[in-house]
Amino acid sequence: MPKVLNYTPAWLSKPNPGHEIFVPSAKQSDSSSLLVGSNGKRNAKPGPRRTIAQRGTEVFIAVGKEIRWADLVYLKEAWEDKQQREKSSGKGKDTDSQYGDNHAQGYRTIKTTVADDIRQLIISPNANYLAILTTHTVHIAILPEPSHLTAPDTGPMKLKTYTLGPTTHVTSQSGIVSALWHPLGVNGTCLVTVTEDAVVRVWELSTADRWSFDRPTLAIDLKKLADGTSADQDFGASGSGMNKGFSPDSFEMEVASACFPARGSGGWSPMTLWIAMREGDVYALCPLLPEKFSPPPTLIPSLSVSIVAKIATIEDDPEVSQKSKLLAQQQLAWMSDIDMQEPVYIEASLGEPAAEVYNRPSKPGRIPKLQGPFDFDLAPEESEDELDSLLSDIYVIGPKVDGDELMLGEEDELELDDGDNDAGLSMGIVCLSASSGRVSICLDLDGVEAQWLPRSKSKTSRFIEDEDPPSLLTFQVLDTLRDGEVWDGNWPMFSLDYDSRYSFYITDTSSITFMSLTPWVFRLESELTEGTAGTDFRVELLAKGQNTIRERIYTQKADDRSSPLAASTLIRDPDLGCFLLTATPHGPISVSFEAPDFEYDLIRRSRSPTYDSEPDKPLTLYEPRPVYQPAHSFEESSALPSLLEKLRHSKYKRLLKEEVRLSPATLTIMTDAHKVLSEETHRIGTAAAELFRRCERLQIELRNQIQKANDVANRVEAITGTDFDDEEPAMTNNEVLEQRIQAAKDNQKKITERIERLKKLQSKGTNRELSDKEKAWIDEVALVESKITDKGEDAPEGNGKEPWSRYAEVMSLKEDLLEQAKELAVAEEPVASPNLKIPSEIRKAKIAQVMSLLDRETALVEGARSRLERLSMA
Repeated sequence: MPKVLNYTPAWLSKPNPGHEIFVPSAKQSDSSSLLVGSNGKRNAKPGPRRTIAQRGTEVFIAVGKEIRWADLVYLKEAWEDKQQREKSSGKGKDTDSQYGDNHAQGYRTIKTTVADDIRQLIISPNANYLAILTTHTVHIAILPEPSHLTAPDTGPMKLKTYTLGPTTHVTSQSGIVSALWHPLGVNGTCLVTVTEDAVVRVWELSTADRWSFDRPTLAIDLKKLADGTSADQDFGASGSGMNKGFSPDSFEMEVASACFPARGSGGWSPMTLWIAMREGDVYALCPLLPEKFSPPPTLIPSLSVSIVAKIATIEDDPEVSQKSKLLAQQQLAWMSDIDMQEPVYIEASLGEPAAEVYNRPSKPGRIPKLQGPFDFDLAPEESEDELDSLLSDIYVIGPKVDGDELMLGEEDELELDDGDNDAGLSMGIVCLSASSGRVSICLDLDGVEAQWLPRSKSKTSRFIEDEDPPSLLTFQVLDTLRDGEVWDGNWPMFSLDYDSRYSFYITDTSSITFMSLTPWVFRLESELTEGTAGTDFRVELLAKGQNTIRERIYTQKADDRSSPLAASTLIRDPDLGCFLLTATPHGPISVSFEAPDFEYDLIRRSRSPTYDSEPDKPLTLYEPRPVYQPAHSFEESSALPSLLEKLRHSKYKRLLKEEVRLSPATLTIMTDAHKVLSEETHRIGTAAAELFRRCERLQIELRNQIQKANDVANRVEAITGTDFDDEEPAMTNNEVLEQRIQAAKDNQKKITERIERLKKLQSKGTNRELSDKEKAWIDEVALVESKITDKGEDAPEGNGKEPWSRYAEVMSLKEDLLEQAKELAVAEEPVASPNLKIPSEIRKAKIAQVMSLLDRETALVEGARSRLERLSMA
């Protein structure tokens, strides 16, 4: 869990430019007030609000129909420069400063051509395109370099934009729920849009070809595909004349969200589109590829190895179903088409190697099979609350890439894209969020693989009815909202963390929650790979225990539903630090975190020898809390003047100049005025009550801070010894502290010596039993001793002799041979048999042979004796 240091800083608060870029202008506020109904609330359909896009330290914020651009580093440094100048000269303006009004500014307003409020901003992987989404339309903006956005003129500017699908994504058609940049798109130029009516479209954008923005290269109607039985059927999206009548499919297959796993995931994950339906069903579409795609270096080799290994395993196995074998053959044909291609190398982004571009295989087909709906194993019982089953967002973490298995037998090492891939879970994780705040964490044990529908005349069509639906294992179910915070317009959204792909943030209407799966992901992977005794028990403990980190990091008033939070954006920069950024229609909200320890180490290593270290920060004795911001009700203009202006142009304008009389017309006017005034007075009264409560809370917190400071002062005085000395101290504070530290060291030394003495006494007085290893060592020593020394016991029966008996035999042979040698030496002189003569060469050879045998036996005896001596000494 990241440690929260503070909340929204001063340079993002009123009245600084960092706050103004997040709020609408006065003209926008007046125009938006005209859209408010008689009940004072917008009847907007709930949906995702991703109104903040990030490019390094730059942010793009959607405010109504406009986009605000800002460089956060510039805004922070400009505010710090202004504060420094005010302290030094007492004047807030200085034309000589680089942050003055006549110099380049770090914020701009970007005008768009959208007809409705912007709901989502999705930036491309290479940060050169920006997808601008309303409820029904999509616009693609070409982002310029930061130097072109930074200019002394802070007036509105226009970007070059293209309307995506001018006849497809229009107000008369279904709304758009997700727009995703395909992970395998060539230089991040492939966009996938998913509409509410379950239609997936793939757009391969190119500024050189304007037609690429008009028509998608692939359009799939998931409702048709779910009922499809043959690849020869037409699964394309219907035109503008499609039937809008009610059907069970249109109700059950209303899309809530869709997502791709990360580009560096293993297996088929980078080309798998996961779709979460509003009613709770989950589907997968694999492989979903554009006509030209650019895979990472590990994708094609890993898939090739897995497909070949799978075919070799199941080809001759009679227990494997015929459907599985035919599916493996389809995957082999798909991979063979890629292997036959020669990739085209194109220039990638700056600092990246050249990208390999492949064409989408034409066999078995370009439209994959729709897998699902998935069955949820071990799912909790159905709740009485309908919001528990209404899904709002989906986040899928792909399996890790097994680099060791992939590069088995290869000499060159392969560098992986992501750091988490080599240390993670070898299966996918599917996270689902519901409108009630419930988060379901599921494991994809089987893994989603590529599947296609068979041809109409193919023999695989007979196996379609026998297949089992895929399933997901529900690992944990957690709640992120309290009872009073749940309402039907809530739409929780996932936001990725910058530290690990196994941690994320969940942003709903009124709160932000941090969740991390790292406490159990790596433990589960070790249990599954090692497979030691007791694995089932330990895995069960992991599943039943609350191992997932869940921490609420920000909460605003739950009843203020007119100011929903936008999806959080995580930013990490040396100049800005680590913080989370979100926004409401009334201003930004940020939460700053403590930087990890390894970042401090990298900073220290990169510093120059002449760097002057910064002073240590003081110890924080308070808990961080959000700074109080006055309620926006105090700043809203009254709607009563607009009501009076409306009455002046109505049929009741005569009554405004006459005396008040009791009549139906007067009652109508008074009723309308009462509606406006009652709502405004209620908002102002609620805001004033909140201000009063904050003032009381401020007094309580001030007393607590004074009490904590007093406790710290008493502890310091107790350490220095100045709390009980009535007379003047005989020693200074330093001397008292040094004396106490020395006394503590001496006491520690005495305690250590005493512990060592107790350990020695305990080892002498304790007669503990010998371990199995010690008993085995004793038996081995006795066996060696019995083989070397003669204890007078009978020799054990066996084919060979013991070493000590062989030694005795060798000694006896030595004596006999010495005697024989002496006799031979004496017998050299011819005495009795003058005719018997032995050549001297033969005699010398025999004697040399005997002496070598004696030396060998002597060496064996000496070696056995030295080994026995070593064993006895040990």
